[in-house]
Amino acid sequence: MRNSKPIEVCRSLISPKRNFRIAIVTETYHPEINGVAKTLHKMVNDLVERGNDVLLFRPRQGLRDQENATDGYREVLMAGCRIPMYSDMRFGFPAKRILKRHLKKEQPDVVHVVTEGPLGWSAVKAANDLGIPVVSDFRTNFHSYTQYYKLGFAGRLVEKYLRNLHNKTEITLTPSQDIVEKLVEQGYHNVRVVARGIDTDLFHPSKRDPILRKEWEVSRDQLVVLYVGRIAAEKNIELSIRAFRKIQETNPNAKMVLVGDGPLKDPLERKNPDLIFAGLKKGEELAKHFASGDLFLFPSMTETFGNVVLEAMASGIALVAYQYAAAGSYLQHGSSGFLPGFGREQEFVDMSCFLANQTSLRKKMAGKARKKALHCTWEKVAESLERIYSEYSISLIRNPQTSPLNLSSFRIVESRS
Repeated sequence: MRNSKPIEVCRSLISPKRNFRIAIVTETYHPEINGVAKTLHKMVNDLVERGNDVLLFRPRQGLRDQENATDGYREVLMAGCRIPMYSDMRFGFPAKRILKRHLKKEQPDVVHVVTEGPLGWSAVKAANDLGIPVVSDFRTNFHSYTQYYKLGFAGRLVEKYLRNLHNKTEITLTPSQDIVEKLVEQGYHNVRVVARGIDTDLFHPSKRDPILRKEWEVSRDQLVVLYVGRIAAEKNIELSIRAFRKIQETNPNAKMVLVGDGPLKDPLERKNPDLIFAGLKKGEELAKHFASGDLFLFPSMTETFGNVVLEAMASGIALVAYQYAAAGSYLQHGSSGFLPGFGREQEFVDMSCFLANQTSLRKKMAGKARKKALHCTWEKVAESLERIYSEYSISLIRNPQTSPLNLSSFRIVESRS
């Protein structure tokens, strides 16, 4: 019979200081270049450095791909295939039986499902069968993408699929509060913010590179408008180009540099031969490109966070982005950036043009944004994750061989010592 009165568990008994056995399931990972792969790789390394035992399940990225044996965590490579619209990304095939066998053997404290493809769904089912708590991530607005690929009819199906998956986990993590509110409205049960961090030593104003700017054929004081991200329809990238064309009316010597790759790169390059398409960049090269720009335009409306916003802030570059996700969380409109209302295209263009012609204001905003970014450390992210693993860890509150845990019967209380 189910208890009607919650069992109180003292928070001091679930201290995040202990180490965990964590099974992480993802369909994208380093060296693939996207926000999920990049942040997850950093997250895994930080968890390992803090003494946690990590077992990572992911699709094999190529015939020569080998399981990791050097970075302090273990890998299991699964079968998968390329995503049709994203040839550089994959999803894993359903593999409940294989996952169940591995999870039964490893007995992790928690399963962390990062992506919601067939492999992620299989992991949720396998963990549920074994009674292992599941933490899930909502990192990508897949149901928002459907409108950009003429798949509007599929939007509700995708939304239902995602909601069903996440509601079979103990908790869903997402990187910004506005996404939390949206998911709760859509019927998600238990959603919490775990933000993102930024390497402020890598992304730093000192990485501004006069040699790179010379390659762009711009002088020291010539304006460089920058876009960094996937060059794809769901990033609303053509609005940034439209804003740049308006900037050129009063600043004809301005140049625009686009960093990234994607399905729209070739057609946009043919249509705009005067723009500089720099291609994919990472590490030091990416940091140099950020710091060598003067104004960052980010018109995407499909982000759950937008890592590039933090990268721009840390790099000391003024920016214009819609007021939501990372920009809405970390920037103050008119002080550390310009934040047009969500979806207000003319506001985006007007604010971009205004800031393009205000050199001193751009520098002041960039300095304030950099100061804010300094507080966004990966250490805080790792601590937040460990705290959540503590709350839902299998070994704290039951034997691994028992039936699935009903977490609603527990309430966390503070120690009274």
